[in-house]
Amino acid sequence: MQPFSYMRAGTVDDALAALSQDARILAGGTTLYDLMKLGVEAPQRVVDIARLPLRDIRLEDNVLVLGAGVRMSAAAEHPDVGSSAPALSEALWRAASQQLRNMAALGGNLLQRTRCSYFRHGAPYACNKREPGSGCAAQDGLSRHHALLGGSEHCIAAYPGDFAVALAAFDAEVEITGPSGARLMPLVDLHREPGSEPQRDTNLRPTELITAIRVPLVRAARASTYHKIRDRESYAFALVSAAVGLEVEGSIVVDARVALGGVATRPWRSREAEQVLIGRSFSEGRAREAGIAAFSSARPTGHNAFKIELGARAVTDALMIASTRS
Repeated sequence: MQPFSYMRAGTVDDALAALSQDARILAGGTTLYDLMKLGVEAPQRVVDIARLPLRDIRLEDNVLVLGAGVRMSAAAEHPDVGSSAPALSEALWRAASQQLRNMAALGGNLLQRTRCSYFRHGAPYACNKREPGSGCAAQDGLSRHHALLGGSEHCIAAYPGDFAVALAAFDAEVEITGPSGARLMPLVDLHREPGSEPQRDTNLRPTELITAIRVPLVRAARASTYHKIRDRESYAFALVSAAVGLEVEGSIVVDARVALGGVATRPWRSREAEQVLIGRSFSEGRAREAGIAAFSSARPTGHNAFKIELGARAVTDALMIASTRS
């Protein structure tokens, strides 16, 4: 680990001033310190925002507002989160270990970087995300955990998070503060597909800070679930996950939300799956049809083609669970 300077921000303005001097944000540290020890990140300055007043959870005009500094465990067990959007609570409970959930902040969780082993361990492996222009070892390497959706010839690293996938399903927005003031960004626009610039993970500007997350409490969010398939029951990243919500009147689907994790380069909203469901009667067969549609544009590589069928089944199962809550 390289030497670095450390400061603790007393206000948001303090944090923004530090960002203007190329500091990196430290909230829980569960991602940043890890990457610093691996040599992936080597900031000269770190600004600790753990004590900023960004830890409130509240309901505001049928919108769930989560401060960016709220710990994952606190959000997971909060009654307003569990009752108004079960998929969010379940995504948080199924992420990481209890120790990490107790430390990690929601804002930092959104910005965690890929778990691609070629990215994290560097030489002798080529990685365009770590060293632009060096190549992508995963394309012809071990790609079992890599993306089927949203990749490019330069990078197929999968986005690793759970919480952002659930947020993507329900039109969440992030509140962002920077030198020009505050702005809102749809969660689905926060993360970037790699394209020709895989080193750029998000559309957040270097001098900006996420301060809160806003989730509209549509009826489909109340009848939602987060279904995660992984190699072991706990403390493992998703091979495939699905965040879904349904609003059903009689037998007709009025609203459907489907987002995918573990299979894309960013949290992936599947409009194709939703279109199969909305305006039609719900059944297990229809859920299966939606699951297949969710992976209609998948582009597998050497070791991850199995995720197409696994993903279709995960979406199907998640929709059946959500239908019992609708």
